[in-house]
Amino acid sequence: MGISVKHISKSYKNVKALQDISFEVKPGELFGLIGPDGAGKTTLFRILTTLLIANEGTATVAGFDVLHDYKSIRKHVGYMPGKFSLYQDLTIEENLEFFATIFGTTIEENYDLIKDIYVQIEPFKDRRAGKLSGGMKQKLALCCALIHKPKVLFLDEPTTGVDPVSRKEFWEMLKRLQEKDITILVSTPYMDEAALCDRIALIQDGEILQIDTPEAIVKHYPKQIYNVRANNMYQLINNLNAYKYNHSVYPFGEFIHYTDSREDFEPADLVAYLESKNLLHIEIEKTEATIEDTFMELAK
Repeated sequence: MGISVKHISKSYKNVKALQDISFEVKPGELFGLIGPDGAGKTTLFRILTTLLIANEGTATVAGFDVLHDYKSIRKHVGYMPGKFSLYQDLTIEENLEFFATIFGTTIEENYDLIKDIYVQIEPFKDRRAGKLSGGMKQKLALCCALIHKPKVLFLDEPTTGVDPVSRKEFWEMLKRLQEKDITILVSTPYMDEAALCDRIALIQDGEILQIDTPEAIVKHYPKQIYNVRANNMYQLINNLNAYKYNHSVYPFGEFIHYTDSREDFEPADLVAYLESKNLLHIEIEKTEATIEDTFMELAK
């Protein structure tokens, strides 16, 4: 069972949080909603998990309508909100037992589904949730979202504020859950995580910019990108922004990602310009586009 979203719009007074959003998530797919804070990701998740009502449009989750079948949806989905929302004063085990009881099941009944995750926190099962590290809170929240064996799993920015090792472990867990025929919709502001999804939707200011596989989105980037570096990076970015032929200029790690507006661009021309600005040790080389480059281009 997948997800179908058709022309969903949502406003808060004069602010349009979502504008005519449409997409499909196939059964068993790991689908990513990629965008910065304020893009509308959480609003969409709350609509799909029946916590908010859209102003316009329709949506179904696991075959159930979000408006008319909200009780059925709540039985068949797992939801992990962006903010840790479990009971801080309860232990790991008590939180898990509580959520299992709510859904009329037990930890033992669905233990096979959470085993890979739970064994990592089980040694601390008597520790209160409020005393857990970010990575352990994340694993507990995922266990609680899975304990009733949902058909669809919603994860709203699950790795925000979590260390890199825990982020990597978390995505490995998602891949294993996908093998159990669970449809997963995950949102993230991290562009590097987008490449781990089957398909992604890039979202900005409540609008979908593009939907495709990560590979296809990167492949269709319209220009050649150059890595540019010099002795004074602050001056370099200012000089590149002032260059009359620049198409885009973005900091990217130890380089500046630069694209030129001319079809017949020659790097030597840019080197000469930068040397005239007294920059030294200038390096310019071709590089491949990333999802972040594509997002920045589409959001311009």
